Amino acid sequence: MTADTARTVPEEHRAEVERLREHLCALHAELPRWKLVTWTSGNVSARVPGADLMVIKPSGVSYDDLAPADMVVCDLDGRVVEGGRSPSSDTASHAHVYRARPDVGGVAHTHSAYATAWAARGESIPCVITAMADEFGGDIPVGPFALIGGDEIGKAVVATLRGHRSPAVLMRGHGVFTVGASARAAVKAAVMCEDVARTVHIARQGGPLERLPQEHIDALHDRYQNVYGQ
Repeated sequence: MTADTARTVPEEHRAEVERLREHLCALHAELPRWKLVTWTSGNVSARVPGADLMVIKPSGVSYDDLAPADMVVCDLDGRVVEGGRSPSSDTASHAHVYRARPDVGGVAHTHSAYATAWAARGESIPCVITAMADEFGGDIPVGPFALIGGDEIGKAVVATLRGHRSPAVLMRGHGVFTVGASARAAVKAAVMCEDVARTVHIARQGGPLERLPQEHIDALHDRYQNVYGQ
């Protein structure tokens, strides 16, 4: 995929694009550090504030070799605007999420082992621990199977998360997609998704699980989102 010569990054957004390239390069290093990806799988993107643009990982490039200059700038139809590499095969789906969800500033995709195992079974992760109530506000839902390459995954992510507080969705037979107000928030959600997927899987080996009462989930989520931290 070559750059759309009819479009360039406007000068007023140049500094932010360069900042996001640096930021995304650092965030991609977090994915193997937290064991969320293998080889070249997975990707993170960020919306360029105030512009119909996003910055995303190039396709098939090793995490060890990624540099800020490798990050590709695309418009919100998934067309390359600037970059010397082909963008992620999930670009059209990321673009659809940004078009459909103006509140989303970052999208992450991983194949972390425990969360992907739940996706392989087509099971949502029930909200049985406080960490899930805090971060996800309830169960982590499962979306339908969708093929890679077009915007079908993005459409399914948006549809599945509608009505959920969860920033994460398990795509059946595939892996994890997370959204956030920023790319960092999306990556954090991916880290937390794998952590709770592992814990709940281990807990289930001892017998049936009991979902937390909804009123406790609501109270925990409100506190974590609005009170917790500095």
